[in-house]
Amino acid sequence: MVGSIPIQAVLVAPGVKDRKVLEFKRGDALKDRDVASGLIRSVLASNPTQRSAFYVFDLAKVVDLFRSWRRALPGVRPCYAVKCNPDPSLLGALAALGAGFDCASRAEIEAVLSLGAGVVHPRRDIVYANPCKPEAHLEFAAEAGVTLATYDSEEEVAKVRRCHPGCELLLRIKGPDGGDARVDLGTKYGALAGEVVPLLRAAQRAGVPVAGVSFHVGSGAANLDVYRGAVEDARKVFDAATELGMPPLRVLDIGGGFVSGPKFEDAAAVINDALARHFGDLPCVEVIGEPGRYFAETAFTLAARVIGKRVRGEVREYWIDDGLYGSLNCVIMDHYVPTPRPLAGARPGERTYASTVFGPTCDSLDTVVRGYQLPEMSVGDWLVFDDMGAYTTGAGSNFNGFATSDIKIYVAYSS
Repeated sequence: MVGSIPIQAVLVAPGVKDRKVLEFKRGDALKDRDVASGLIRSVLASNPTQRSAFYVFDLAKVVDLFRSWRRALPGVRPCYAVKCNPDPSLLGALAALGAGFDCASRAEIEAVLSLGAGVVHPRRDIVYANPCKPEAHLEFAAEAGVTLATYDSEEEVAKVRRCHPGCELLLRIKGPDGGDARVDLGTKYGALAGEVVPLLRAAQRAGVPVAGVSFHVGSGAANLDVYRGAVEDARKVFDAATELGMPPLRVLDIGGGFVSGPKFEDAAAVINDALARHFGDLPCVEVIGEPGRYFAETAFTLAARVIGKRVRGEVREYWIDDGLYGSLNCVIMDHYVPTPRPLAGARPGERTYASTVFGPTCDSLDTVVRGYQLPEMSVGDWLVFDDMGAYTTGAGSNFNGFATSDIKIYVAYSS
């Protein structure tokens, strides 16, 4: 449970301080889903005109997660991956707690810098972690003072030299295969082992300094041994740079994809062991990570309203006012498995029906669940979707006139 000092710092953070923040007494005995339900009921009680889908964002979850990160990975600074969820209150809370930021575009850099010059320092707190950057975005990063970026091709070195000559680079290497990740980023980014020395030489010839190495084993990797291999491969790059006569590398970026809970604790133990084994003789190396899902996923809960119903024998069909073209795009894009539950809760012995839940658009693809057991519901009832903070609102669309940006986010903290 959060203490007073961190939450007070978060409550006055940019992105948070100018918003109405709902307080909820959660109590030690309440489960996370009960806290989320309580927050949703509080929103509805204080906002009787709220008749469309909305989110509750629990600041206390972020504080707790930040503390857990610091305990498990004390030598790794988290640089939040803005792409995961760019909500200003989340960015402000993380900045107040001491996080840096992984930005992949001009808009993401602008979102972080909008927190204020006294809150975010572009040179110290932002990594432009996109190995392939549009020239105009690179030029903006130069103007904004962002001086650390990733690369994994010789063409990118030439682009950086032309558009941002004051930039330092992190060589992005491909993570080991076999991680069984939910999302495998190695198919798109990362230098292969045989490409490392040529890429170091390319930067050396161009006079673009290389500050270190980055990798990403994929989002939600199931086989944690990939972290051992990735850290070992990163050390080989450090040694290769030394052999080429380059200045000593000083930054190691271990990427993101972390999932909160026991899996994170297990991953942290593997990472700490690998860092001690392969970088224990380089105590001056700055180690950072790029968590996105870890901070965002469990802190946001979606409440969607039933706007339509059809009965066909024993089957129940419902329409809700968010769907696969909106924030529930995560079902397709991020392998999210929806387990909606009625806000009203289930009564003991209450009958359930095989139910289909549709999103609001006219596309039949917009089907959230099918054959899912739900009690009898009515138009106007609410369905709750837990753990909806990762790759949801930030990736939705305005298809069919249903705008994801119209889904309101209520900021709260449970104490």
